[in-house]
Amino acid sequence: MNQSEQVADPAFWADLKSRGIVFQQTAEDLGAWIAKELAEGRPVLAYCGFDPTASSLHIGGLLPILGLRRLKNAGIKPVALVGGATGMIGDPSGKSQERVLQTQDDVERNVAGIRGQLERLLDGEAGKDFLLVNNGDWFKSITFIDFLRDVGKHFSVNVMMAKESVRARLEDRESGISYTEFSYMLLQAYDYLHLFEKLGCRLQCGGSDQWGNITAGIDLIHHKHHDAVVHGCTFPLLTNSAGQKFGKSERGAIWIDPKRTHPYFLYKYFFDTHDADVVRYLNLFTFLSREEIDALALDVQNAPQERRGQKALAREVTGIVHGANIAEACEGLESSMHRDDVEAFERHAESLGLLDPANIPADVDPTALPVLHRSAKDLDGAGISAIDLAVETGLYQSKSEVRREIQSGAGLRIAGNAITDATTMITRGILGGRRVIQIRRGKKNKRMLVFSD
Repeated sequence: MNQSEQVADPAFWADLKSRGIVFQQTAEDLGAWIAKELAEGRPVLAYCGFDPTASSLHIGGLLPILGLRRLKNAGIKPVALVGGATGMIGDPSGKSQERVLQTQDDVERNVAGIRGQLERLLDGEAGKDFLLVNNGDWFKSITFIDFLRDVGKHFSVNVMMAKESVRARLEDRESGISYTEFSYMLLQAYDYLHLFEKLGCRLQCGGSDQWGNITAGIDLIHHKHHDAVVHGCTFPLLTNSAGQKFGKSERGAIWIDPKRTHPYFLYKYFFDTHDADVVRYLNLFTFLSREEIDALALDVQNAPQERRGQKALAREVTGIVHGANIAEACEGLESSMHRDDVEAFERHAESLGLLDPANIPADVDPTALPVLHRSAKDLDGAGISAIDLAVETGLYQSKSEVRREIQSGAGLRIAGNAITDATTMITRGILGGRRVIQIRRGKKNKRMLVFSD
């Protein structure tokens, strides 16, 4: 189908575009081309790559994964590529400095962690509902000389230097770009060629910072297979209405791995979404119908104090990442913490395995949990410093930060009591017969203190 034969986008592609999920595409009629191929019985495979820079994905990469899942729901066969080889190099796209190179052991460990997360997020079984591949499997058999002869000769350095990911680094005289990262584009281009030749993959997806790499792969395929019809599309890189990068919080990156970021904090991240962003995020990150989202948009406009849009967003995304039961418990946990309803908190915390310290792995950072466990015996005698508790919960980074906030009259509260003296000690009397009390910094940041005998 050429440009003169354009037809209206099919419903699934029109929906993606209206939600703001498709940012760039190599042909205006890409959606119609996909629909035509599927209707005529020709399978369409689409791949998206994920470099194993850590042992877990974080929510900054959630949109491409869910984009791939939406394509799967439309009848396209997804190919999730884990970059066991490219992860050894590091993509310079969107980076102002050279990445720290990882060891082979680091990459293999990260690949293992990411594979399981991709299976869950793509809602299917690898090898059956989608393909899961590792580019380390084919790059290990390619020699450097063969790669230069078969791939490198098709790339103009002049064109590569004009790509945004390279050009931005070249303009920075202090950092620049190494030959290692400069070559990344060739590696990713070869991935597309390999998947096209071995699997018949004809569509590559990625974040908008991958556009140059995607088009490089298409060019390489055309050099090798002149009549090939292959395409690419990108998803937007997100910032919120305040211009902050999506996926970053005061605590740092929000990880998919519940050991690195407790599901409650993922829930809380989306629950705290600004009114100006919530409808856009509902379109991007949930599978709610447009009618459901339009109804929530009216709620956001007419009754923002109810936060129905934020609740739906947090519940849906947490359910996608961690499961519906976890999402329900996190929703109950947030509600009970907001009301300081200890009985309800204990019920939801129990279902999340938070009340018994024996359920919490030893390698989990206590500040990464919505609760802090202490022995009730610690409250005897002089008790525990309020400042120490504030730091231990992760609400503050240092004792000096707590002192400054207390002196300024900002809101540190424990069991509903404002802390106005930096020397305040918390003793058993504050429990009032309970074992759970709340510690709060301001209106939004709160944890629960659990004291066990």
